[in-house]
Amino acid sequence: MSEVAEETEIIEPIVEVEEPVEENGEDGSELGKSVDDAITAYRKIKQGKEELSEKELAALDQECKVIENREIIEIDPVHEAKEIEITGKGKIMIGPPTLTRFEKARIMGARALQLSLGAPPFIEIPKTAGTSLDIALEELEQRAIPIIIRRKLPNGDFQNIPIDYFD
Repeated sequence: MSEVAEETEIIEPIVEVEEPVEENGEDGSELGKSVDDAITAYRKIKQGKEELSEKELAALDQECKVIENREIIEIDPVHEAKEIEITGKGKIMIGPPTLTRFEKARIMGARALQLSLGAPPFIEIPKTAGTSLDIALEELEQRAIPIIIRRKLPNGDFQNIPIDYFD
C-alpha cells in the first residue's frame, strides 16, 4: 500500500507596510502639494525669461507669502433650490413684470397645438380668428388661460407666477 502524504500549507500573516509619506507643504497633504505647485508656477510666470531686480524679487516673495496664507476652501456648499414666494400682485422678483416675447411664444404655441387637437377654447371664438394661433393669442390677451410661469435663476431658485399677475 502506498502512503498518503498530507500536504500542509503554511500561511504567513500578511503584514502591510506603510510607505513613508513625503511632507508636501505646511500640512503634509496633497492640498499642500498643489498649493506649492501653484506658487512655483506663479513664480515662473512672473519671472519670465529675464532676471528680476532685488526689489521685484522681494515683491514676488511677498505675493507668494500672501498666496500661501490664504484660506483654502476645499468643499463648496451645495445650493438647495428654493421657491421665492409671491407676496401679492405686482411683486414679481425674478425677471420683468411683463411676459417676455419668449414666454408669450411658448404659451401661444402650446395652446394653439391644444386647440388644433380638439381642446375646447376658454373664450368665445372671435369672428376674425382664422387659425388656432389667433384664438390662442386672444385667450392670452384676455388672460383666460389658467397657466403658471416658472422663472428660474442660475442658482436654481425659482418663482412660480400665475398669468394674471403680469401687467
